[in-house]
Amino acid sequence: MQTAADRSKLYNWLMIAALWSGLGILDAAQNVFSMRHVGMHHSWVKLFIVFVLDWLPWALVTPFIIHLGRRYPPAWKSPRTWALHVCVILAIDLAAAAWASALEVLMQPWLPDFATKSLLATWPLKIFGGLLPAFILYAAVLSITYVLDSKARAAAQKTDTARLSEQLSYAKLNALQHQIEPHFIFNTLNAISGLVRERKNDAAVSMIVALSDFLRQAAVGSHDPESRLVQEVEFLEKYLQIQEVRFAGRLKLELQIPAELHKAQIPSLVLQPLVENAIKHGIARRASGGEVRVAASRADGLLRLSVYNDGPLLDRDGCAVKDGIGLSNLRTRLKLLYGSDCDLRLENYGITGVQVSLALPYREA
Repeated sequence: MQTAADRSKLYNWLMIAALWSGLGILDAAQNVFSMRHVGMHHSWVKLFIVFVLDWLPWALVTPFIIHLGRRYPPAWKSPRTWALHVCVILAIDLAAAAWASALEVLMQPWLPDFATKSLLATWPLKIFGGLLPAFILYAAVLSITYVLDSKARAAAQKTDTARLSEQLSYAKLNALQHQIEPHFIFNTLNAISGLVRERKNDAAVSMIVALSDFLRQAAVGSHDPESRLVQEVEFLEKYLQIQEVRFAGRLKLELQIPAELHKAQIPSLVLQPLVENAIKHGIARRASGGEVRVAASRADGLLRLSVYNDGPLLDRDGCAVKDGIGLSNLRTRLKLLYGSDCDLRLENYGITGVQVSLALPYREA
């Protein structure tokens, strides 16, 4: 089975072959057409083939040049490195000149105007004639290699930076989520201990059972930063079972979640802290309890969630209460997940209550 490394090597070889073939064809076409234009008479097909094949040695040694350039990059303070590269250029020039001379001797492309001389007579002329182009071509191969390597390193560094940033974001999300869960558990345990002190054993047992069900569902649930809306509603119902025991019938819940939005993606554990905040700052302050309404809708590519409670209004000047752990964590998580593509507002709703509104990009699981 071909590995990724093998495919990469094959791709590199094909790119090198395509580059030198294109250069050879361009060079051959230019020379042949210019010679015909001035009235020369040669074996044009043979001459074209010879001009193209003249570039074969460079195509074959290009991977070696690339390897050598990466292992021994030229440096001003390293004369040995420069000497090494000069020796390699001379060796390539000798080999390329020998190859080009042999081709001309065997194929005789200059006929009928004149015949190619012997190999020993042609080779020295090719060596001296190809020396300067050899230096230029060698330098061009190294320059292209270093430019491409530099771009590859920059792209890899950018990818690594993005990956590290993503990992850091998910680590922060994970930490924030785990901060929410103990916060809820501690509040529940405090409520249970209060019921025990008040000798409301049945209510305490009911709350313990509800807490156990909630933790069991959380243990088998997803640990992803996002989950489906229907899953969050199920978690919320478990949470409210606990709060209903705590408030002994003084809490009323209304869910307005359309079935077509059940697959919508929302941040994990986003509804529970919003409802907890509504209960803490609204329902808990009223002796008669009150209502919490959770609604969801979709418009303009956004998913809109709202949590309303009919508790005391905010200050007259519109200032919201100071964010606790729940809202503070939620703002941080939303920024990490969606950047500026989301909105969280806490404001008075009509003349009877307070509402938290959340708008975020609509996505389905």
